Amino acid sequence: MPHTVDLVADLGEGFGSYTMGDDEALLDVLTSANIACGFHAGDPRIMDNTVRSCVRQGVAVGAHPSFPDLVGFGRRAMDLSPDEVRTDMLYQIGALQAFAAAHGTRVQHVAPHGRLGNLVAVRQDYAAAVADAVASVDRSLIVLAQDGELADAAHARGLRVGIVGIADRAYRDDGTLVPRSEPGAVIHDPGEIAERTVRMVTEGVVRGVGGHDIPVRCDTVLVHGDTPGSVALAHRVREELLAAGIKITSLTDVLDGRDA
Repeated sequence: MPHTVDLVADLGEGFGSYTMGDDEALLDVLTSANIACGFHAGDPRIMDNTVRSCVRQGVAVGAHPSFPDLVGFGRRAMDLSPDEVRTDMLYQIGALQAFAAAHGTRVQHVAPHGRLGNLVAVRQDYAAAVADAVASVDRSLIVLAQDGELADAAHARGLRVGIVGIADRAYRDDGTLVPRSEPGAVIHDPGEIAERTVRMVTEGVVRGVGGHDIPVRCDTVLVHGDTPGSVALAHRVREELLAAGIKITSLTDVLDGRDA
């Protein structure tokens, strides 16, 4: 049976008259999109336009909620209570659901952004708060996460989980990401990124910074759209996956095949 994988990127991450990345060009590559919901980026006009573009291109819509950190792009740690995290998730998911309904579609998944996305992998209280929010809104929503606390909390609540492989980020030997504040956290070489991605999907491993292969299940590959040359890189990753005989398909198809 051939390997399958979803391709996802973070979209709608501008604000007002400011733009981040070339969303329209990335939509030619993707099968899913994580759309900013206003707390780290995005605003009502951008959310509306991004959902409209996803529907036009047949790309599945996902919520990309974050800490309320517009100045820091959601990449700073914030000392929130678990209930604040839960209610912030509800607020942001609900906002995107409104735009999805307005364009005749629905939100497929929820993928926490930035520092929150890193913390829910290791903090049980934050992971429980996110999983509780998703379960209370719509139990058909898929939770995108790295292996860790959020994936465990979502499974415990009977939610579907898609494990994310991040093509251009360095992994520590414990399976967590190297923080962006540290040297070498982001990988820039297109050939290395493409090779790592193929190994994630076909072998279920990624080479960590300590030089050891780390187990990484990969239901969806995240390609970042806010780095130089991101569109060309996304095309390179897609081409290398296809050349390796990997089928690029929707996240629901990937999970259905895994669970069959």
